[in-house]
Amino acid sequence: MTPDSLEAAQALLAGADYVAGRRLATAVFLALQLRRPLFLEGEAGVGKTELAKALAAGLGRELIRLQCYEGLDVASAVYEWNVQRQMVAIRLAEASGRAREEALERDLFSPAYLVKRPILRALEPAAGGAPVLLIDELDRADEPFEAYLLEVLSDFQVTIPELGTIRADEPPIVVITSNRTREIHDAVKRRCLYHWVDYPSAERELEILRRKAPGAAERLSREVVAFVQRLRGMDLYKAPGVAETLDWTRALLLLDAISLDPQAVSDTLGALLKYQDDLARLPREEIAALVEDAKARAAA
Repeated sequence: MTPDSLEAAQALLAGADYVAGRRLATAVFLALQLRRPLFLEGEAGVGKTELAKALAAGLGRELIRLQCYEGLDVASAVYEWNVQRQMVAIRLAEASGRAREEALERDLFSPAYLVKRPILRALEPAAGGAPVLLIDELDRADEPFEAYLLEVLSDFQVTIPELGTIRADEPPIVVITSNRTREIHDAVKRRCLYHWVDYPSAERELEILRRKAPGAAERLSREVVAFVQRLRGMDLYKAPGVAETLDWTRALLLLDAISLDPQAVSDTLGALLKYQDDLARLPREEIAALVEDAKARAAA
């Protein structure tokens, strides 16, 4: 059952260990109630994909994920015909002397020979309710694919020339994400509810750590959050996201860290920063100063 209030939406996400602010929870609630796709934009690693996973887990629905990439087309995203099976059917018909062209053509382009890709699968009825369709990193796909999506996002249907229009009895819950490596066309955004997912505040990031890395001591968690928050204020090529914060915390735990120290930070910084230019901006002296500052902020 979908949440019938904002508070229920917040509880749904919290039950799936997703810490959402009020504005994001409101966007989720409205998207579910209005049956509109939810378009999430923001930097990589801030929790856009995780939101779709949390929705699927919280609602008990299947998660169908379409990972976008350059060159993505209808055959990979929606459907294609199983040409190999069709060729086998033609040869069998010829061998048995039943190769009547009209009947054979009708059989060859029937659902039995259709290979269903994520979007078409998401439009099919499901026992547990409509699935969550995650169209991940749409900004990586080409613009013609965006144009194809318009029919899906407007009417929750696709048109297959040989079979006609296939429409969802119950619209899937659609979550679209973008890292904004390029602008998505307005026609796509108009069909969605939009939300910018920003880096979390220190308080919310600490709550995320408590849920996702419960083995970390409170002192270490506070110092990690303070350190990461300071890094995000620096002029870096790519500031660390929440995903990197979690990876770094787990790396520190594997090294039995109970508090930050310059040596441990220096040794594990590759879990937090992913570009050499950013790593080069943090010499040992700078790391030591950031660690001391993080300790002071965590203790305050």
